[in-house]
Amino acid sequence: MLKAIGLMSGTSLDGVDVALIETDGERIGAFGPTGYRAYADSERDLLRQALADAVSVTQRDARPGMLADAERLVTRAHAEAVENFLRANKLSRDAIDVVGFHGQTVLHRPEQKLTMQIGDGRALAASLGVPVVFDLRAADVAAGGQGAPLVPVYHSALVRMLGRSGPTVVVNIGGVANITYIDGETLIACDTGPGNALLDDFMLRRTGEAVDRDGRMAAKGRADGGWIAKALSRPFFTAPPPKSLDRNDFATLNVDGMSTEDGAATLTAFTAASIAVIAPMLPKVPANWIVVGGGASNPTLMAMLGERLAPAAVTRGSEVGWSGDAIEAQAFAYMAVRSLKGLPLTFPGTTGVAAPLTGGVLAKP
Repeated sequence: MLKAIGLMSGTSLDGVDVALIETDGERIGAFGPTGYRAYADSERDLLRQALADAVSVTQRDARPGMLADAERLVTRAHAEAVENFLRANKLSRDAIDVVGFHGQTVLHRPEQKLTMQIGDGRALAASLGVPVVFDLRAADVAAGGQGAPLVPVYHSALVRMLGRSGPTVVVNIGGVANITYIDGETLIACDTGPGNALLDDFMLRRTGEAVDRDGRMAAKGRADGGWIAKALSRPFFTAPPPKSLDRNDFATLNVDGMSTEDGAATLTAFTAASIAVIAPMLPKVPANWIVVGGGASNPTLMAMLGERLAPAAVTRGSEVGWSGDAIEAQAFAYMAVRSLKGLPLTFPGTTGVAAPLTGGVLAKP
C-alpha cells in the first residue's frame, strides 16, 4: 500500500480539499486525515476572472489575461494546503509516496479535444519535495473521451467496501453535478447538469454571499416549474451518458426576474430535476443514491432530490461512513497511485473513451 495525498479545487471555487489515503490503486487500505485551505475573496475573484479569460482559449498551454496569475495562485495555494496539512497532522513529507494534483478546471470542451486545468505540477513537486501526478484528464480527452467525470473508478471502490447488492448511484454535487452508476462490474458515469454553480453565482450577485447556506433562501421560495421544464428541454438533458459539461455551459440560464427566494428555490429544484432525469437512462432502476460533495450539505436540495427519486433511498455519504467533502480529494490520491501503476483511470462507460485508459503526468522533485 502507498500513502497518497489527493488535492482538489472544484468548480465551486471555495478552496482546496486535502486528503490522505493508503491504497494499492485497487483496494483502499485506510482513510487518513483530511484538510482544507479556503480561498480568500480576492483569490476567488482572480479565479473567476481566469474562468472568463479562458473562454477565448484554443490552445491548452495558452495563459492569456489573468490565467498566468491564476495558475501561480493555484500552485501556491495547493503547496500551502499540503504544508499546513502535514504540519497539522505531524506527518513527514518522507512518509508520502505521491501527491495527486487535479488543478483548477477553467475550460472543458471535449468536443474540441480541449480541457484546461491550471496549476503547475512540476513546480508543486519541486516545492513539496514529493512526486506529483497531475494533468489527469488530458489523455482521455486526446483519445476522444469526455475527460469527465473522472472519479467514478474511486466511487466504485467505495461502493465495493459497503458490500451492497443491486445498483447504486453515487451523486457528486459540486459546481457541476455528476453521477456514477455501479452494478457489479458495470460502471456508467456522466455529468448531469449544473450542481451548485448557477445557484452560487446567483446568490453572489444578489446577496454578496457565494452560497445559499443550508438552503435557507431556497426553503423560503417557490420553484418555477415552467422555467425548470424549459431549461430541461435543452438537448444535453436528453443525451445518454457518457457526457460532460463546462461550468459555464448553462450560464445563459438566469432567474434574475425572480425574487431572491424564488430564484434560489428554482435553481435548487433545477439541480435536483437534472439529476433525476438521468435515472430512466440507466440500465436498471437504482435502489440507492448516495450524495456527496457540497450539495449534500444543503438540506433543501437533499429534500428536493429525495422527492424526485422516490421511492429509492437517498442518503448522504456521511451516513454510510464516507468523508463527503473530501471524497474528490481522496479520489485524486487514489488515481495518482493508479497512474503510477499504469492502471486505467477512465472507461468507455464513464467518459466514452474507446478502451480503458490510464493517464496523468508524473513530476519528480
